[in-house]
Amino acid sequence: MLAVKNPKTQKMLTWFAAGVALFHIWANTFGNVNDLWRNALHLGLLGFLGYFTYSWSKKKVSSKVLVRIDFFLGILLLASSVYLILFEDALHKRNEVPVLVDLLFAGIVILLALELTRRTSGIVIPVLAIILLAYVLWWGQFVGGVFGLRNMSLSRVLYRMYFTDEGLFGMIATISSTYVFMFILFAAFLLKSGAGDFIIRISRSMTRRIAGGPGLVAVVASGFMGTISGSAVANTVSTGAITIPMMKKAGFSPKFAAAIETASSTGGQLMPPIMGAGAFIMAQWTQIPYITIIGAALLPALLYFASVMFSVSLEVKKQGIRPPDVKDFEPAGRILREGAHFLIPISVLITLLIVGFTPTYVAGISIIAVVASSWLKRENRMGPRDILEALATGTKNMMTVGVLLVTVGIIVGTINMTGISISFSQLVVQWSGSSILLALLLITIASLFLGMGLPVTAAYVMMAILTVPALTEMGVSLLAAHMIIFWLSQDSNVTPPVCLAAFAASSIAGSRPMATGLASWKLAKGLYILPVLFAYTGLISGTWGERFIVFGFALFGLFAFAVFTTRYFFRPLSLVERILLIPCAHFLFWPKPIWINFAGLALFAGIGFYNKYSKKHVPPHS
Repeated sequence: MLAVKNPKTQKMLTWFAAGVALFHIWANTFGNVNDLWRNALHLGLLGFLGYFTYSWSKKKVSSKVLVRIDFFLGILLLASSVYLILFEDALHKRNEVPVLVDLLFAGIVILLALELTRRTSGIVIPVLAIILLAYVLWWGQFVGGVFGLRNMSLSRVLYRMYFTDEGLFGMIATISSTYVFMFILFAAFLLKSGAGDFIIRISRSMTRRIAGGPGLVAVVASGFMGTISGSAVANTVSTGAITIPMMKKAGFSPKFAAAIETASSTGGQLMPPIMGAGAFIMAQWTQIPYITIIGAALLPALLYFASVMFSVSLEVKKQGIRPPDVKDFEPAGRILREGAHFLIPISVLITLLIVGFTPTYVAGISIIAVVASSWLKRENRMGPRDILEALATGTKNMMTVGVLLVTVGIIVGTINMTGISISFSQLVVQWSGSSILLALLLITIASLFLGMGLPVTAAYVMMAILTVPALTEMGVSLLAAHMIIFWLSQDSNVTPPVCLAAFAASSIAGSRPMATGLASWKLAKGLYILPVLFAYTGLISGTWGERFIVFGFALFGLFAFAVFTTRYFFRPLSLVERILLIPCAHFLFWPKPIWINFAGLALFAGIGFYNKYSKKHVPPHS
């Protein structure tokens, strides 16, 4: 619940938020700011705004006294961040020996960051951070075996968390204050210019002649929107507000309509060039160029959306839903003529990335391109007020993510201090018996449980730091290992009992949340299938020739798997046909030799031919 509801105060906060955005644009383009200082200001500025925005309780309205306390806490967090900038040199002159006031401000920053994270993202991250800090400071000495630890002093922990790049203001905060912030700002500008409506319109036009077209609109629109927003829940509420009622009107059940939107919106975080914060974290973590990462992510993302489209199309035919009236749709040519200027910023972004400019600089130039291109059409022209609102919206959208990522730095820092990641990876290797498939199963289970309490980005960071070493030790490439973890961390969006994106979609559709979650989990099966291909094939790290070969056979494999799960091809499947589809899909996914893939393709073609031309009617299975 918002802590401040006074219109004048909210207007002032809007101007402040716009100023925060301008600072980040300057710092990431023309400014020359020390990383530690920029990250400290990143937390201080967002934290100041956050304490004004989020009250201490989501259920109760803050009293005037609590609002004043929140104002004080916001000022204190900002002052604690500025203190680092003002007195870092004095610390260096003392040969890195902190004094009492240094430790006091360090403790204040940690406590206020944890409290604000509790308000914005829930209790799990703060509790986990406190447990790990207590492990470092106290109870690690009582743990036996590989996780035993010799305690560290409080002053040493506070120093490393506050004054170094190992804690709050380390690598994760750098990703937040640079890549993530800039691309969230870019998304805010693009949506403010009217690109969201253009995406919905062109998606409807592309699928106008297909049975179940409204369902495919959700898939296509969410894929396009994912290139902008990179957030499953944001994708769900933005596109779902239009596509879910459209699907229900076409004859889709509320549960199925919400499930389609959930599965499609989850795929938005897998779609380059933004991919949530995943691509940026991978680039910083692995030192693999950003353009290489999004290039490797493209074919798998297309396979994911293809798998959802296969299931939707088969289910629509199974249920006998007819194509919508073509007269109700706008011609694609007219839409493209009217909205061609929306493609300019995306083209600028992709072109500059390919040329080799840094992602943060590219995002800054692309923001300018959004404003400039908006003037090509009178209705979409962005004036000073629109620019102000886009800047403020970007900062407000960044608050939760930014505070969360900086606080996750506490967890990453304690894990690095203690070496838990090495011990955990050794256990994964030991428990799996060096079997990659069994290791993937263990990681999937762990990511599911971790995702129940953590946002996707936090879950990815946690799982990556703990399990990537195990996968690389087993022979999986570094990029493929990170991509596996990133994909598996998305399952909390679609898998009960949490499935946040499914809950958001069910609220729009009027369906039961858990039933929607189960239906979306069934549609999003690619989240679990494709990571296996990342590990065993060249889909991520092979040559482009190898990638396209795997892509082609995997496309048929996902289609076969969709036929198996929907129990329908040209007509309802018999039990024998369903059983035959299991080895068929398995052969199509098989890494090598290629003749096994062709055998699977031949088997699938045979099943399809028999299913289409057999005169025997088979009733649907229950």
